[in-house]
Amino acid sequence: MDELEKAKSIEASHDVRCAALPRFKQQIAKWGIAIPDTEPLVLDFGLGQFEAVGLIESWIANETAAGYCGKFLFVSDGQTCPTHHHKHKHETFFLLEGRVQVRLADDTVELAKGDQLTVPTLVKHCFTGVGPALLLELSQPCLIDDNYFEDTRIPIGGNYQDSEEGVRP
Repeated sequence: MDELEKAKSIEASHDVRCAALPRFKQQIAKWGIAIPDTEPLVLDFGLGQFEAVGLIESWIANETAAGYCGKFLFVSDGQTCPTHHHKHKHETFFLLEGRVQVRLADDTVELAKGDQLTVPTLVKHCFTGVGPALLLELSQPCLIDDNYFEDTRIPIGGNYQDSEEGVRP
């Protein structure tokens, strides 16, 4: 199974997707930003709380063999991408629009349009929209099992794969 298919396992319900995608597309159009002509992932991380814990991802590339990944990450006002870390993936985020509050290890910073932030491997991080926000992620390839979520209810990633409940079909 490829990484995009694995990520789809934590997508929000059909009804949530149908409500979220038009808002996302309208905001992107308002900002005048072009995104890839692919179906975005509307992720609620399997928690069913999309408005509070979730984001919309639009993958540009995930070139495992070549060693790079690029994604657009969109969060609404007050929406959080949950706390996690990676054992292998090094990430750099560039804020294209809006503002986000980022928790990075034990520090909290607020990023505004044009700011960038590098997240080394093993550093716990999460981010929350302060209004709608769009980040560009540039990183090593996205390997779903290299996501280690603090919230153990999230049914994906390395910590889930290593648990007794985490046996994938």
